Parts: sequence; structure tokens; C-alpha cells
Amino acid sequence: MPSVGLMYPSEKIRQKTDRQPMNADLLLVLLLLGAAILMFAVNRPRVDAVALLAMVALPFTGVITVNEAIAGFANPNIVLIGAMFVIGEALARAGVARRIGDWLVTRGGNQPWRQMALLMLTVGLLGAFMSSTGIVAMFIPVVMRIAIRTRTAPSQLMMPMAYAALISGMLTLVATSPNLVINYELVRHGAEGFSFFAFTPFGVPILLLSVLYMHLARRKLPKGNTDDVLAHPRPKMKKWVKRYQLADREYRVRVRPDSPLVQQQLSGLGISAQAGVRLILVERGEGRERRLLTRSPDLRFEAGDIVLLDLDLPPGEVTALYERYKVEPLPGTGRYFMDRANTVGMVEVIIPEDSRFVRKTVAEAELIGQSELMIIGLRRGKVAREPFNLREVVLKVGDTLLLAGPWRTIRQLQEDSRDLVVLNLPREFAEVLPAANKAPYAVLTLAVVVALMATGIVPNVHAALIGCLMMGFFGCISLDQAYRSIQMKSLIMIVGMMPFAMALDRTGGVDMAAHALIGLTANTGVYSVLALLFAITVVLGLFISGTANAVLLIPLALAIAEELQASPYPFAMIVALACSSSFMTPIAPVNSLVATAGNYGFADFIRIGLPLTLIVMVVSVLMVPWVFPL
Repeated sequence: MPSVGLMYPSEKIRQKTDRQPMNADLLLVLLLLGAAILMFAVNRPRVDAVALLAMVALPFTGVITVNEAIAGFANPNIVLIGAMFVIGEALARAGVARRIGDWLVTRGGNQPWRQMALLMLTVGLLGAFMSSTGIVAMFIPVVMRIAIRTRTAPSQLMMPMAYAALISGMLTLVATSPNLVINYELVRHGAEGFSFFAFTPFGVPILLLSVLYMHLARRKLPKGNTDDVLAHPRPKMKKWVKRYQLADREYRVRVRPDSPLVQQQLSGLGISAQAGVRLILVERGEGRERRLLTRSPDLRFEAGDIVLLDLDLPPGEVTALYERYKVEPLPGTGRYFMDRANTVGMVEVIIPEDSRFVRKTVAEAELIGQSELMIIGLRRGKVAREPFNLREVVLKVGDTLLLAGPWRTIRQLQEDSRDLVVLNLPREFAEVLPAANKAPYAVLTLAVVVALMATGIVPNVHAALIGCLMMGFFGCISLDQAYRSIQMKSLIMIVGMMPFAMALDRTGGVDMAAHALIGLTANTGVYSVLALLFAITVVLGLFISGTANAVLLIPLALAIAEELQASPYPFAMIVALACSSSFMTPIAPVNSLVATAGNYGFADFIRIGLPLTLIVMVVSVLMVPWVFPL
């Protein structure tokens, strides 16, 4: 086994020059591979369609069979990747990432460099256990809030966040799909594979260096126009409060101990049927014991409850209402319950032609619907109706209603559009966490999965499936949500590229490429081989996804190791690190998410990404042979 600094004897290279020339089968496979890469590069058709085409076309070459072309669907690595999609979605739904993001906004202060450093470290840490693309999607709103707070253009933060998400793939085995693909190939070739934290010695210093580099390079990022970039197609609820004139209808009262409301059910009081009175929310308890109760027929009032009401009554009738029910008025905010936006939201809907609400009054529609949603505004065309005596208005086809109620009911309304069609959701809708109270269980499940994978008590795929079941058991995610979270497009792409690796191996293409690479670096040392392998992986990654890149190049890396009679681990690790170094292209899914939000062009990714790629290559080439001796 050669040492790190050993020079290759020219005799060894000459002995291996007598190779089988390129045959017709290899040429045909290379033509198909070139066509697939070209289609990947132009994104026509989409990547999963290209993968399906490859699975169909390769058996016609006679190099592989149909069963071998579709064998990837039975690959345990595909199951593992799908399971990690589910775990990542459950963590997102539980709000783990967003809670950390909110902490980041609070703790980061007003200094842009401090915010950027904390942002990159946070995204890198979370990305070690979640999908990097999902992390970026969740943190884009966080970056927007940071930008507003620090009066910084989002372009100064979006690219650093994306790069940290890419580097997170260098922190753990399950951080990104290429790591799992490469590890599976190692095991398939008889090696033990990488441990869960085998990537961490490389990822941590690279992440820290990237933070320092981005601090120096951020001056070269586009300055951008903060106001233009922060424009959002969805309105905020405060805009609806102004448009529908809701601010003056906000009332808050406390139920006194002698109130006739105490221990009475809402359905038996007739409050909801009274003209001009709409119950929005009930607050019960104080401090950590405080609960927010939404409107429901079986709701019973208790002394001390704070009731949030929408009233369009004259002042005299409001006072009479207080006296009748013996409630204590509290000061309002003038923002129509915007301080309770985590629980109560709004939605604009349109009445379709076949709706049961057509030619019914607003009051009748609320009784028919039996929903937790209240009609608080109405407009015909662009003009909102005066928000008084609303319950007497007769509804028509095409009327736009503004509804208020629990976010969970608004989500259900999206799925059932028989009577009401959702027209517009507020910006706050995307920030509401459907399983926010499950965060501790989600973190516990993640810890169990990491422990099982790190200790090797069970295979990685078994540990991931255990994690999926735990997430479902704790209510962090439902079965339907779990199925929707699995990115079949990515899985199909991986399965479709696997036959190429098999075909190249059988036709001698992998051995030919390995010999050519070794020949190029003859008499220069192992570092040159690793650097060239890293560079090839990065260049190919400009045109295809990191996962497809891993599928194609891991056979080459293992062939080089076999050619040199060296350990396969350094070469496999170099490919894995290079697959996570897609800093120079906006085609990478992570970069494409921030390209528009940050107003970046292709030249921006080249200008900022090229030096960072070189830094990562130098660190990787120097450290890999030290951590994994040849």
C-alpha cells in the first residue's frame, strides 16, 4: 500500500498501458450517458424523465438486462433516502428549524457579520440531519426577517446560507443522498462503509473556513434593493385589517366570577346568532398554563377567561352587552388580534356557482357551514363592504369573503372547495407550524435515530424506518404527509442513473477512465490523484445533480483505489466531499432556491463559488489521507 507522498514508479504505469481498446458497447453507453448529461444540463426533459429514459434505453444495448436496469428500486439505500425525507419533513412540521431560526433572529443582534456567522453555523448544523434543500426553503423567511432587522439586502445573506447548507452534507453520513450512495457502493464492494460521523472531521473545519471566507467575500455579493427583494405576492393580514376596516371592531373582555357565562356552553347562549357579535378566540390561564381555545359549540366558559370578540355594534349596545353578560372590558391593540396570529388566521375565499351559500345571508351561511371559521369581511369586486350589519347581507356567486379562525381549519378548507374556493392566503400562513407542540418528540426521535446509526446496533435503513414510525406515533407527521414528503423525483433519478454505473463497469469504461487518470498523474503522488478526482467531480457537478454525480464517479474512485492497491476510503471520501461542493452553479437545487431571492446571476456563483471550491479542495486533499490512511 503506497504512502501518501510516494511517487508512482513509471514501470508500474507502463505495465498497465496494454488495455482493451474502446469497444462498440462502451461507445454506445458513453453516447447514452452524454445524451443524459446534456438533458440534465438543459433541464429538458426534467431529471426524473431522463432517468426513466435511461432505464428504458440501456437494456437495448445488451450490456445490462431489464431486471438489472430496474434493480435500483430494490436497493436498501433508496429506502433509506426516502425514510430520511420523512424524518426531515417531520422535523420541519414540528418547527425545530423555525424555532432555531427565531432564536437566531433574536440572538444575532444588529450586526450583519454576526448574523451571517450564526446563520451559516445554524444551517450547517441542522442540515447535517435534514434535507439541505428543505433547510434552505425553511430559512428563506428567516433570512428575510434578519434582512429587515439589520437593514441589509437579502443578497448579502442568501448565498452564505445556501453554501452552509451544501457544506452540511459534509458533516454526517445521512446529511445528503450522495453520501449514502457512496457508502452503499463501498459496502457492496466488500468494505465496511463509513461510520455516521466519518464526515465530521472534514465538514467542521470546512464550515468554519467558509464562514470566514464569506465574511471577507460578502463585499463582492450584489448589494440589491432591499425593498424590491422583499416584495411578496401574498398579502400580510394587517393589509386585510386595513382593507376590510376591522381595527375598530376588536374587543377583548374578561369573564367575571359572577358572569352568567360561567360553565355555560357556547351553543346554548345564542351569542353567535346575535347580530353584530362574533367570537374569535378564548384565552384561558396565565403564563405557561395559558391556552388558546377556538370557537366550538361545546366550548364552556370559565371565570377569568379572556374572550376576543368581533363586534359591529353601536357603542351603546356594546356597553349593554358588557352589563348583560357581566364581563370586564380590556384595552384593544388596534391590530385586530394580530398578536394571536400563531393560532388564529385569515383567508379570502370565493363563493362558487354550486355553493350552498348562494342566496343565503351571512348569518345563514355560518349556521349551514357549522365551521370554526367566522365571516368577518365581504367584498364584491375590489371594493370591500362596510363592516357593519354584515350578517344581513345576501351572498351572491363570485362574492369574496374574508374568514377568520384556527389555522388548522383553514388548512382543511384548502382540501374541501365544494362551497368555498380559497382565493388568497396570507403570508403568515407559511409560517404557522402544523405540529409545533411536537418539537420535543421530534428531537427525541432524531436523537434515537442518530444513536442507532452511530453505534451500528441496527443497519442504517432499519434505524431510519424506526425513526419514521416514532415520528408517526408521536403525531409529528401523518401517513399521508409522510408519503407526500418523499421526493419521488429524486429517488427515480438515483435509480435511473445506477444502470449507467453498471454498464460502464461491464464495458471496461470505469477501468479505462481509472487508468487514464492515474496516467495523467504519474510520478506526481497521491495528492495529485485526489485533487484531479475532486476536480472532475466538481466539473461534472456543474451539469448534473450531486446524487447522479456520485452514482457515476464512485465506481471510478473505487477502480483507482484497486489500481493502486490502496484503501478505497480516501478516494470515496474525496468524491463525497466534491459532490457537496456545488458552489459555482445556480443549477444545484439549493442554489436555485436563493438565486431569485438574492438576485444572483450565474457570474455571481462563479465569482464567489470558485475560490470557496478551491479552499474546500485544498482542505479535503490534505486532510483525507491523514484521516483515512492509504
